[in-house]
Formats: sequence, structure tokens, C-alpha cells
Amino acid sequence: MKSLFDKSSLECCKTITKLYSTSFSLAIQLLAPKIRKDIYTIYGFVRCADEIVDTFDDFDQELLLTEFELEYHKALERKISLNPVLNAFQEVVHRFEMQDLVVPFLKSMRMDLHKKNYLTKAEYEAYIYGSADVVGLMCLMVFVDGDKQRYNELKDSAMRLGSAFQKVNFLRDLQHDYESLGRVYFPGVDLKNLSQAEKHKIILEIEDDFNAALLGIKKLPKEAKFGVYTAYKYYKSLLEKIKQTQPEEILSKRIRVHDWKKLFIIGKSYVKYQLNYML
Repeated sequence: MKSLFDKSSLECCKTITKLYSTSFSLAIQLLAPKIRKDIYTIYGFVRCADEIVDTFDDFDQELLLTEFELEYHKALERKISLNPVLNAFQEVVHRFEMQDLVVPFLKSMRMDLHKKNYLTKAEYEAYIYGSADVVGLMCLMVFVDGDKQRYNELKDSAMRLGSAFQKVNFLRDLQHDYESLGRVYFPGVDLKNLSQAEKHKIILEIEDDFNAALLGIKKLPKEAKFGVYTAYKYYKSLLEKIKQTQPEEILSKRIRVHDWKKLFIIGKSYVKYQLNYML
């Protein structure tokens, strides 16, 4: 029976999540058990595509991404794949009818292979929509268990949270993206001479996204609310650390939040969540 292979496929996605992101692993553990597996699966798929375009520079990245995309479409058509991540992901895509969300995600991943500078706000926003916003929408569909009405009510907030996370990642990874990958995501920003004013403008944009996202987090089903709120608080703390970091220092190292601080954030988030957001 295929059930054993499906179980092993999920375990593969869980392992990928735990190895690549301690922060998301912790947040997923705070979701209700019945929705964790689907979020692990979404992360596994997204991470594989992201690794192709960001990490595998000693290989033919365009070929790898093309093959990954072709195998995804085959998995979707056949409802099975010998790639465990794609095998798990296709089932989630079918169950929640997410096909239209995967298309812009893969488009943004392909942009990372060739596009190095985002000169206009429209280009910048299109990339963020495909690389982050739609991932938030995939997760939202799981959180609301496919309820289209509730999904539409929370859609904008989920996209704003995805945008906030991605923009924080841009600031956190500024050195690597610029020096190693040659990418400049923020339009009109001279990274060689990043000023406090430019950094402040970006931070204000991110804070606006976070404020809009929080309105939706408060309305999430209880099965998802605390896990998402904790991820929100983690990224807010990362942004606060970036706020206190000089522009030249952001360009010289990756900004991190230590694991002990992540655990502290969970505890603090739980208290605030119980006092303010528990319905």
C-alpha cells in the first residue's frame, strides 16, 4: 500500500524543515497536530526550490529547477512521485486546490536564476508575491481547512505577513545576497552606501506589513493562531535587532537570533497570547 511511502514522504519533509530552520520548526510544533504535517510538506517543497536557486551554484541550476518543476507537474498528474517531497506536496495541492498558488512561486524562483536587480516597485512586489505571499496563502488554506469564505477574509493579512517575513529575510541576508549571489532586491537602494535613512524607510515598510498581518492573526482558527503568532513575534524580534544594527554591520554579517532567545520568545509570546489574543 502507498500509505507507508506517504508516511515516509512526510517524514522527509519534517526532516528538511528541522535541519534548515529551527525557528519555523519551533513555530510548527506550536500548531495543532492535525495541521502540522501539511505545513511541513509546504515548507519541504518551498525549501527544495529555494535551495536550487540559492545554494547549488556548482551545478546547472536552471536544469535542476526545470526538472524539479517538470517532476512536480508529473506528480500532480499521476498523484504520486518517487521524490518524497513532491509525493507529499502533490497530495496537499490536490486536497486544497492550490495549483494556482504554485505557479507564481515557481516563477519567482526562476527569476532568482537570472534577475539580479529589482529596479522598480512593481518588479519588487511581483517577486515578493511569488516567493513569499503565495506561501502564506498556501499555509492559510491549511489553517482554515479549505474554507474559501474564511480564506478570502484573511487573505490580505496572510499576504502581508508573508511580505514582512520576506523583507526581514532580505535585510538579514543582505551580505550573502549581495556579495555571494549578486542580488539587490530593494529598488532604488545603493547597498554599497546603505544609509540610516534608507534602512529606516525599509523598516517602516516592514512594520506596516506586520501591523496589517496582526489583524488577521487574531482571527485565525485556534489550531493555528499561537504557532503563527509565535513566528510573527520571532520575526518582529529579528527586525528589532536589525533596527539596532548599523547599516555597515548589516552588510558585513548575517543577523541572527540565538536559539535561547527563540525559546524566550516562545514563553513571552505564550503569556501575551493568553492575555490578549486567546478567544
